[in-house]
Amino acid sequence: MLPRFSIVVPAYNEARLLPRLIATLQAAAQRYSGGPEQIEIIVADNSSTDETAAVARNMGCQVARVERRAIAAARNGGAQIARGEILGFVDADMQVHPETFDGIDGAIRRHGVIGGATGVRPERWSAGIAATWAMVLPMVWLFGMDTGVVFCRRADFLALGGYREDRLVAEDVDFLVRLKRRGWRQRQRFVRIPRFKAIVSMRKFDKHGDWHQIPSMVRLGWNLLFAKAKFDREIQCYWYEDR
Repeated sequence: MLPRFSIVVPAYNEARLLPRLIATLQAAAQRYSGGPEQIEIIVADNSSTDETAAVARNMGCQVARVERRAIAAARNGGAQIARGEILGFVDADMQVHPETFDGIDGAIRRHGVIGGATGVRPERWSAGIAATWAMVLPMVWLFGMDTGVVFCRRADFLALGGYREDRLVAEDVDFLVRLKRRGWRQRQRFVRIPRFKAIVSMRKFDKHGDWHQIPSMVRLGWNLLFAKAKFDREIQCYWYEDR
């Protein structure tokens, strides 16, 4: 019997935080009214050099090895082996809500819903994190998109061709824009289900400082417009080399 849900977790050297996410996914699977056998968890190992793949297997997850170092490629690689009717994508440093699967199931069974997202809340607050949150939230409200556990039907994911692997960042935003556009054509809508928010790690803030993202966002915006090579280097350093 095919599962109802396939949850894809892109992961690069996530052996430390991955067990925490998997434990919350498994707890949510146990709470799912359709039964835990309806959930498959796929860790898309993006050429990790640590024990990410072994951790995932030891916790009962499927592992898709993805050689190309790009988060979009990892998402697509995990989706390629997925068997579920509904695909969900969540980052390895998050923790999901215990009622995640019933929440998603209820949303997607509603007439006219193409997909959606749970949204997130930070694992801790500070003045710098709150200020960064305040800068991002208006964009979430304006465009009606979000992060957390992002979900859609597998058929729609395949029709869109998945995530664009030429994008090193914002591949998730691009995918949601295309998903919403497909929904408009089919008279379906993208929904946010904030009752089931995931908790997102603040490890970037822990490492680089609670105020670092505000000047970083300004600098990235400037470089994207006027210095593309600098923009590409900074993306590589911050998101792929963590420095």
